[in-house]
Amino acid sequence: MHPHVLLGFLFGHFIFLMEASDLIHRPRVTWTVKDGNFPRIHLLENNTYMKFVQGHQDTLYAAGNTHVYRIDFHRNSPRLLQRSVFRAKCDVSTSADCQYNITVLHKSKNANQLFLCGTNGQKPTLCCYAETKTDENFQCIPSNNNLNINQQINENDPTLLNDRSEVEEFYATHSGPGNSPGIYRFNNSPIWSDSSQKEQIYMSLVASGKREDSVQDRLYTFYIEKNTDQSGRSHLWVPRVAQVCVADRGGPKNILQMKWTSMLNSRLYCGDPDRKLYFTDLVEVTTVVADRWQDTRIYTLFKDAWGTRAICVYRVEDIDHVFTTSKFKGQTDPIPKPRPGECVEDSIKLPSDVLKMANTRLEMEDWVGDHNKPLMVTHHHYNHINVDSIQGNRTVLLLSLEDGRIHTFLERNGQGFIIVEIQPFNQRTHILSMWLNSSTRKLYVGTSRELVQIDLVSCARYGDHCEECVMSRDPYCGWDGNRCTTATNITIQDVDNGNPIVCKINGATSSKVVSPKQVRVPVSSPYVLQCPTLSNHAEISWRHSGNNTPTPCAHIEAEHKCILLIESMSPEQEGEYSCMSEERGYRTTLAMFSVKLGSGATGLASFYTVCFWMVLTLLLVPL
Repeated sequence: MHPHVLLGFLFGHFIFLMEASDLIHRPRVTWTVKDGNFPRIHLLENNTYMKFVQGHQDTLYAAGNTHVYRIDFHRNSPRLLQRSVFRAKCDVSTSADCQYNITVLHKSKNANQLFLCGTNGQKPTLCCYAETKTDENFQCIPSNNNLNINQQINENDPTLLNDRSEVEEFYATHSGPGNSPGIYRFNNSPIWSDSSQKEQIYMSLVASGKREDSVQDRLYTFYIEKNTDQSGRSHLWVPRVAQVCVADRGGPKNILQMKWTSMLNSRLYCGDPDRKLYFTDLVEVTTVVADRWQDTRIYTLFKDAWGTRAICVYRVEDIDHVFTTSKFKGQTDPIPKPRPGECVEDSIKLPSDVLKMANTRLEMEDWVGDHNKPLMVTHHHYNHINVDSIQGNRTVLLLSLEDGRIHTFLERNGQGFIIVEIQPFNQRTHILSMWLNSSTRKLYVGTSRELVQIDLVSCARYGDHCEECVMSRDPYCGWDGNRCTTATNITIQDVDNGNPIVCKINGATSSKVVSPKQVRVPVSSPYVLQCPTLSNHAEISWRHSGNNTPTPCAHIEAEHKCILLIESMSPEQEGEYSCMSEERGYRTTLAMFSVKLGSGATGLASFYTVCFWMVLTLLLVPL
């Protein structure tokens, strides 16, 4: 195919694709490895999961399958704390009983200790407190309360170390079919779930927060349960939330001994009936703890059978309301006192009629969240979610995609905006987990072989002018009069609307001076003009001095460039070409070219490079 015909064909199809794409759920800007440095550390093993815990200041502890790392990105390499954290003899042994995988990593209330558990696929699970004063003195001290846990803890099952009392209480969940799924507590008063014949997969354990009366403290667990209704119109999984009281000691010897007497469960609802959208497959859960326990929010990531994702948010106060006021499903007898599920100081002394009712695996008639619509519904295949709560009733959601990209999503009063897409990897990569340090605004991303640190306050990447900084709507960034930098109470922002007019109001407008680049093209030769783009939400066009009619821009998203094809150079094509950007009333020139006939390069190298990127993008962009 002749070069002119080939590029003309690609341009036509490429512009069509760009016009058909959904701008609402497109990130405004994109950060890639080429745009800036993402500090990374290569790990010593190929991991299938990754757990994070915050240490002192910028120090981070990470646990993979068998190694614990002390990470400080100011150093050139990670510090391996100890290869075998559970038994000294394992340092020189290769026997099966020494091959422990680290399944639990928590920060103890002792600042110099970590709480770890490991399993070799058999019972019991071994747990210990690891001293972390120095790298060389990483010692695992057996836990008197939690050492011999007669229950295997899987690496993906959520756990919780609760420090509400002098003795830390360790809670674990166990997913699976049969009679083993449930919530377990290991301390001086161990307790576990009653047997269940339903398959359950646990996603999160959440402490409700300290209440005025500590007896009323509760623990919530979010999970999905295999649907026993096998009809064709039924969903495969049912999302649920369950509660237990932290003060629960189990029942007396004759009923519910060493089992939860306060467990209640309710259906978890995430959907939009107006659009006939319903989500039942829970993917991940994260929590934003508030000063008041009632205001703590639970952010949940769902998907449906077609892969569409939704984010639904629940307040602890609303969950508590369902468990304390709803009728019990299938119960017609009078409700005894105290009400089943109510937290009491000594559950062993509960009346027999309360215990008998509690032994029936009580479910609430009301669903949690049955009046709330999703915060967001999207076709982006998100797998992980982190949340950062910011002053001004704003929230930043950090969402990872299946191929290793990350979106920062601004939420305020139920409205959303994708601020930026971060591409910290050069190739498609599966992200195992993410962890956010809210105090430093740094996000840590773990894959099978490396850890990457992402500085969310990378404000300079938004541009060199006030309007560009304001339109980012990034709550972490503001214009200080000279540059886009960390937001303070005096920097210029408009997080709610991103209206660049605030720059003019505050006397901070600026004009961009662009000098034209001289280009000479031989007669009848093709040539491609290129200009860099910053915002995916801007309308970009080309203008030729000989013709005031704007020409639409063809985007190469992989390169973040806008291009214009001169199919065959002639005197009519001579003149100045300007690449113009317009967004929310702010208009600026991105690049200028002064094109003349001459004996310069034919532009074929540029032509074939452009063809390559356009073909690649055509293959990657979904229709």
